[in-house]
Amino acid sequence: MQIKINTMRAFPMFQTFTVVPQWVRLSVVGVLALGLAFGLSACSSSQAAPESTFVLLDGSKKTTADFKGKVTLVNFWATSCVTCVAEMPRLIATHHKYAAQGFDTVAVAMSYDPPSYVVNYTETRQLPFKVAIDNTGAVAKAWGDVQLTPTTYLLNKRGEIVKQYVGEPDFAALHQLIEKLLAQT
Repeated sequence: MQIKINTMRAFPMFQTFTVVPQWVRLSVVGVLALGLAFGLSACSSSQAAPESTFVLLDGSKKTTADFKGKVTLVNFWATSCVTCVAEMPRLIATHHKYAAQGFDTVAVAMSYDPPSYVVNYTETRQLPFKVAIDNTGAVAKAWGDVQLTPTTYLLNKRGEIVKQYVGEPDFAALHQLIEKLLAQT
């Protein structure tokens, strides 16, 4: 069913437009959701983490290869990101909970984040994990052109990405996945 409405009086740049019934819109949403579900399940297979060099606040460097042998969380964040700041206490708690079992965390500050803000945040919150500054944006680019923060990747002991989160993760589910990955040899 199509309904044509003449809009010449109110909007002369449009002659007519078509109103699509709600059941058709819902069907399109359903198809899109189904496509996303299949797409996301295809992404669940592990892929190697991109080769990157992380410049840490103390001036030292870590590479993706250094993550092998540990389950690692790579979190792209910014001091100006409300969600990043809100999730940070849970990232700290997660790091403390699993660090002794072979878990590591690297927080990568985005290129637009002023280094002095990152240093201040790291010191005042006493972040217990590695903090890197991606001053050129090369690391974010290598990891899928990360633009949205927080974006977090979970790597297995082989250095493969097993999960990506855009936004704050469900920490209960994240902890279950970390425990599963830590138990693997």
